[in-house]
Amino acid sequence: MTIPITHRAPKHAALAQVRVGSAPDSWGVWFPDDPRQIDWSRFLDEIAEAGYGWLELGPYGYLPTDPTALAEELGRRGLRMSAGTVGGALHRADEYAGVREEALRVAGLAAAAGASYLVFLPAMYRDLMTGASMEPAELDADGWKRLTGAVEELARTVFDEHGVRLVFHPHADSHVETQAQTERFLSATDPAHVGLCLDTGHIAYRRGDNAELLRRFPERVEYVHFKQVDPVVLEEVEREDLPFAEAVVRGAVCEPPKGVPSLESLADGLAGLAPDVFVIVEQDMYPCPPDQPLPIATRTCGYLRASGVGSAARRAGRD
Repeated sequence: MTIPITHRAPKHAALAQVRVGSAPDSWGVWFPDDPRQIDWSRFLDEIAEAGYGWLELGPYGYLPTDPTALAEELGRRGLRMSAGTVGGALHRADEYAGVREEALRVAGLAAAAGASYLVFLPAMYRDLMTGASMEPAELDADGWKRLTGAVEELARTVFDEHGVRLVFHPHADSHVETQAQTERFLSATDPAHVGLCLDTGHIAYRRGDNAELLRRFPERVEYVHFKQVDPVVLEEVEREDLPFAEAVVRGAVCEPPKGVPSLESLADGLAGLAPDVFVIVEQDMYPCPPDQPLPIATRTCGYLRASGVGSAARRAGRD
């Protein structure tokens, strides 16, 4: 059964205050260095040209890692940093030290560039490219306890060291991918330390209800990745049991407003969040032709503005 798609754009006054941005993966960037990815300077030029004022750091090492150089590159394009991103297998105790080191490195650079968040992604249980199973898809009780405890410890560390807030990002093919797993994670973690990065596409990818999560946990949703998935491609993904990377190649993550969840279905929930919450557009397209991202990003940014999302923030110079 195909999920109906709604194209009518919402006009919700509260959405005008949110801060809108995008991320390197909307330009086909998944890795620090890959010949199939566009040069970082072109990415910065194009994200600004598309109309976005905010961006995420992306994979550490893709953008300049010298804080002064990065600040100069952002400043001359009128761009500001919303968050850094890091991931790891915190359900495995022996990997905590390495993840901590990487998280502090990313958080330090992001904070130096003005970011206030660190997005944390759990490790995947399937190989990203091949789909081969690397461990069970479900954590046992001890695994859940290690994961939630380590995330809280890491959150306290990056805040104490760099003043950035950790927001946890459920992700397809990871141990926290479904709505039920997301709710379990939230119930087991302290909101004083850990927020939620609600990625609307990943929740929809596993048939979750983003609007319900927004209604039930508005105090936990501190950061949003706005992403849509194509319901027709999603049926192929499920039928063929494709890994996430192959799903992306097939077009599972699509250009708004062509997919689900619709912006209209999220409007009330987003309006109930903090007025200046970040809404970061992500459209995974790895790999993609170098001339493909900019037109899509420009149309998407225009669609959000026409829907009233971030319009007041932009006029006030906060976006």
